[in-house]
Amino acid sequence: MNAMPPAAEPLPAPLPRTFDDERTLLVKVFGKDRPGITAGLFATLGDFGVDVIDIEQMVTRGRITLCALVTPPAGGGPGAEGELRVTVHRWAEEQKLQAEIISGTGDNAPRREGRSHVTVLGHPLAASAVAALTARITESGGNIDRVFRLAKYPVTAVELAVSGVATEQLRAELAVEAAAQRVDIAVVRAGLHRRAKRLVVMDVDSTLIQDEVIELFAAHAGCEEKVAEVTAAAMRGELDFAESLRARVALLAGLDAAVTEKVRTEVRFTPGARTLIRTLQRLGYQVAIVSGGFTQVTDHLVEQLGLDFAAANTLEVEDGKFTGRVTGEIVDRAGKARWLARFAEQAKVPLEQTVAIGDGANDLDMLNAAGLGVAFNAKPVVREAADTAVNVPFLDTVLYLLGITREEVEAADALDGTPTE
Repeated sequence: MNAMPPAAEPLPAPLPRTFDDERTLLVKVFGKDRPGITAGLFATLGDFGVDVIDIEQMVTRGRITLCALVTPPAGGGPGAEGELRVTVHRWAEEQKLQAEIISGTGDNAPRREGRSHVTVLGHPLAASAVAALTARITESGGNIDRVFRLAKYPVTAVELAVSGVATEQLRAELAVEAAAQRVDIAVVRAGLHRRAKRLVVMDVDSTLIQDEVIELFAAHAGCEEKVAEVTAAAMRGELDFAESLRARVALLAGLDAAVTEKVRTEVRFTPGARTLIRTLQRLGYQVAIVSGGFTQVTDHLVEQLGLDFAAANTLEVEDGKFTGRVTGEIVDRAGKARWLARFAEQAKVPLEQTVAIGDGANDLDMLNAAGLGVAFNAKPVVREAADTAVNVPFLDTVLYLLGITREEVEAADALDGTPTE
């Protein structure tokens, strides 16, 4: 039997080519957009044997700006470069475009350390707000490397790639300005971890749904106003949640447990809730809910939405009626953080790759423990403590904080015929 030839040694990886001391040409064309412009420009450049170093293209309201950073023509001397210029300008004129060619040296400067993604949400997004925020970035020592739009409705959402300043410092600087400008802002560290499959854990009452479930039960027991007063005080952080929960549940004593079916039909999803969950699931995220409400309702939500994990309190039932007590471990402020950690362990997701969403003081420990804590239409004490706050009534705007565009959401919905909210 013939011996197998030895395996060939792998070729060493080529060193990255640098252009620090080399002449380069910046070719820029702009005008009315239409199909074929990009192909036409590079076909024109290709006739001169240039190498492409960088490309940037943007289309705004039907107007294209296309930039190509290339090497000078290969082996043709100054005459070849002049011919390239004439040819590009002639092609642009034929296409009813304008062209500009700038000689220089080197490539783009590398982005500096301290890289962040800054997402700005406005409803509407005023030019004065953008001016104030970008000025803050400059004052903090940051540089805006790239800007693009994530969504134009139901809010205007733009993302800025910023370098040169630590994420934590930038977040603190911009949070103050965002509050003054009445826009929402999120600042997250750039890197591969942002695109990793994560776990999203959200509160239920006044977050996933528009209602407070205990108030729905209380309406059937005739004690809605009393319960609402205690609920509001607890959400403001004025009362211990476990104590307030027991006080509110006690008011339900004697209520027929069959009312649960009616309460389930009264629950109203927050606008964008189904879109948020559906999109996260398509992207491989695991989704959980954790609630100071009751399993009598959350179990139904899990079934409706196909959620991965859930935790909530349970109303005790005897002889078909609520006793006015809860059973088992109470899901309070500390309990929500514990459940976040448990869900992360079960999902095999590091805590730094989790997202928590909530609105009340009893969500604070969970928001602080997660990799990204989002205060959704939250009380002031929660907005001030969370990583970021969203103050528009559309839950799917959280997707923009993760770098997901509205166009991507709608394209995915169109593929399977799902109507987008």
